[in-house]
Amino acid sequence: MTDGPIILFDAQCVLCSANARFILRHDRLHRFRLAAMQGEAGTALFQAHGIDPTDPDTILVVDGDHVLRDSDAVIAIYTGLGWPWRIAGAASLIPRAVRDRIYRWIARNRYRLFGRRSTCWLPAPEHASRVLP
Repeated sequence: MTDGPIILFDAQCVLCSANARFILRHDRLHRFRLAAMQGEAGTALFQAHGIDPTDPDTILVVDGDHVLRDSDAVIAIYTGLGWPWRIAGAASLIPRAVRDRIYRWIARNRYRLFGRRSTCWLPAPEHASRVLP
């Protein structure tokens, strides 16, 4: 798999890792690839988009030159998973300023709210090809 949107996430965050597992399990068309901010590809992509990979405040979905962040990224991910997850697209009816404020609060407090893994999450062998090093 060499094409398709790349989701950049924090592999030490319990919530982010659970979300990564969910995406891999429910992305039946294998549309998405993932890259942890702790990995070489994730670090490079975060830096290329002006975000410190050691302290990111967002999730990114990078699709070629098109980049989504914050709540727009989350909505794009879940709508991209197909039915029934695409119902999350209804969240786009909420003004972006409100959605992003909530998203950023959760992102800033993710370790306190959900916990931090002592080691980075690794995918199951059947999904390893969809996670960039």
